[in-house]
Amino acid sequence: MFFHTLEESIELWDSFSTEVLLPSLPTQKTFDYVLVAKKVDDETDQRSQRQKAFIQQLENKNISITRIIHEDKMFFGLRAPCEMFEDYKYLLKVSDSCNWCGDVNGAVTQATRIRIVDFILHQTFIGTGENLRELLMKDVFETIFCLHERKKQKQLIKKWARWTALCREQPVNDIKCYFGEKVALYYLWLGWYTKLLVPAAALGVVVFLYGLAFFNTSPLITEVCHSNITMCPRCDNRCKVWQLSDTCSYAKVSQLFDNEGTVAFAMFMAVWATLFLELWKRHRARHVSQWQVYDWCEEEEELIMEIVNDPNCKPKQFRHSYLCSSLVLILVTLMLMLIMGLAHALVVFRVVAAPLISESKWGFFIDHGNSVAMMLGAVLHYLTIQIMTRVNRWVSLKLCEIEKLNSFAAAERSFTVKMFTFQFFTLFSSLFYVAFFLGRINGHPGNYVRIARFRLEECHPSGCLTDLFIQMAVIMLLKQTLNNIFEFSVPWLKSCLSRNKAKKLERKCGYCYRKACQDEQVEPCDICKIRDWLLIQFSFTTIFVAAFPLAPLLALINNIFEIRLDAIKMVRLERRLVPRKTNDIGVWTKVLEAIGVLAVIANGLVIGVTSDFIPRLAYQYHYGPCANGTSHTHCMQGYINNTLSTAFIKDFNSSGSNLTQCSYRDYRNEDYTLTSQFWLVLAVRFAFVILFEHVVVVFKFIAAWFVPNSPIQVKNDRLHDKLARLKKELCEMKRNRSANV
Repeated sequence: MFFHTLEESIELWDSFSTEVLLPSLPTQKTFDYVLVAKKVDDETDQRSQRQKAFIQQLENKNISITRIIHEDKMFFGLRAPCEMFEDYKYLLKVSDSCNWCGDVNGAVTQATRIRIVDFILHQTFIGTGENLRELLMKDVFETIFCLHERKKQKQLIKKWARWTALCREQPVNDIKCYFGEKVALYYLWLGWYTKLLVPAAALGVVVFLYGLAFFNTSPLITEVCHSNITMCPRCDNRCKVWQLSDTCSYAKVSQLFDNEGTVAFAMFMAVWATLFLELWKRHRARHVSQWQVYDWCEEEEELIMEIVNDPNCKPKQFRHSYLCSSLVLILVTLMLMLIMGLAHALVVFRVVAAPLISESKWGFFIDHGNSVAMMLGAVLHYLTIQIMTRVNRWVSLKLCEIEKLNSFAAAERSFTVKMFTFQFFTLFSSLFYVAFFLGRINGHPGNYVRIARFRLEECHPSGCLTDLFIQMAVIMLLKQTLNNIFEFSVPWLKSCLSRNKAKKLERKCGYCYRKACQDEQVEPCDICKIRDWLLIQFSFTTIFVAAFPLAPLLALINNIFEIRLDAIKMVRLERRLVPRKTNDIGVWTKVLEAIGVLAVIANGLVIGVTSDFIPRLAYQYHYGPCANGTSHTHCMQGYINNTLSTAFIKDFNSSGSNLTQCSYRDYRNEDYTLTSQFWLVLAVRFAFVILFEHVVVVFKFIAAWFVPNSPIQVKNDRLHDKLARLKKELCEMKRNRSANV
């Protein structure tokens, strides 16, 4: 036997079976769909009876079935009748929202045939009440798939799905005709997002270079690198006092990302997010108008396909259960509590790891215990994200099943919202701790906040923003590089293995070397799922961009390769995706708008609370040498020393030092009470956050008002098209009336 496992069967069929078996069928070029099942000789077997019952139901709907037996497998080639698609076109014509669609007139495309047959297959039930999904779970059928169209596939490979087309414009119209409007809109959005990342990435590089220009001349860096200040121990027991000058490199890195340029850049990115969305709406309107799906309604098309499937069908009633809603709400809350619990676990890991690493025998770890713990925490956070992504997807699907929504479009919207919510908390819970709580809830000498015997972390004297930058950089780089490597290499390896098996079958069958067979036939591919990483990447690019100005550049580089990686996978390495028709990216638009609002709030808090922008401002104009306007030194001279307070060594559980005092980062008196400078800085921080958010929100509203959602040309084209269609309908009505007379 050539087939030994289900996986081998699917891979072999994917690679070659249509070329081997379909050329012997002269009446048609391809099937709309293919079912695969194990050949069962015993007719009394339950699987065989269910299999025959399902095939009989399809035949009752006038779907032609071609049976192909190969080894121990039975392949069912399905072809729907033309009358089914004529009914579909007529119902589109008389519908409320779908009558402007291009499918109303002209020939039915293979993409439309696949979409309708896929719906019918999943809405066909046998006498026991089981549908195709349940039959697949019970191994009555092993798999189902639709077929690639070889000529169109080759055209897409030539224009799009190859590395040499990296800098070419995407052929979105060809993508729409082959994979449907939903996939085309995804790539249209991704291409537009990538294009608008160019100015954001350029400005981010300018901000980075601005910090780099003062890398060695900044008085803050000079003060740290030439300081003789003795800092308090970072932990108890074995940790000793250390010199501030030992962290010169850390101070230089902080200056790269915590400078005046990040304030302007954060404001720019908040407005950029709004402009991006408003310009995207215009860009989308042009294309959906061209595709004639501007007023398309997915729920209404589902009703049309229900009628095509069963003329006597009843509509799926809208239902609302307070019990189900309460259950979903409770489960979502528990899931979010679990995710935040994992974020707390990461905090505990860093708190425990830092002193343990500092107590090691290696000199590097002793000096950089906190930094190593931070890096390990970021890597552990990445691993948590990878695991929780699978868990979040499974939980989101189960919650959608509990809701029992009445349409595929509604279920898809619900899944997207839940998945994004879980992913957002998974990625950002730990980042929010680093941004807004690290170094602010750890207490003070003599009264430190502890987890067991371990003290909470403290910020570096140069500020906390570098910790946030390192955390974001590690996660973003690992997720973009490793994910792309694995997501491309795994399908590629599978494709290579299946190609070798196909060659064995080719030699065994011996009659498919003809060029005509290879050129005209089609081959199936694996279903491709569009990933939710881009929404999270957009969040990274906007929400904490003040801490990581290079995030847009990394996103730009990733997206350039992401488009080709996904294209190559979708066209060359995987099964054909079932084409879906839509006119928008759906609930993604609302999610992106919510991210834009969060970006304003988060960046205001990052600049006002996390960064040292406000303390430096207060020092420059109120406490520093330039406060009275008569100093001949730099206005920031002495700033680092001003942010440090003095503690007594006896208040630490540390030994091995003859000193009586040391310094730590805070605004406190000798009795550890807060100074007046602390309260002034705190007041200015909150005043800045409020001012920043109001100014940026005003700019966002102006940008949203200034840029209309639809171009005037699109509105005029739709107006002329509607007028032409109404005139045509009137002429047809008059012609029919004259014929009746």
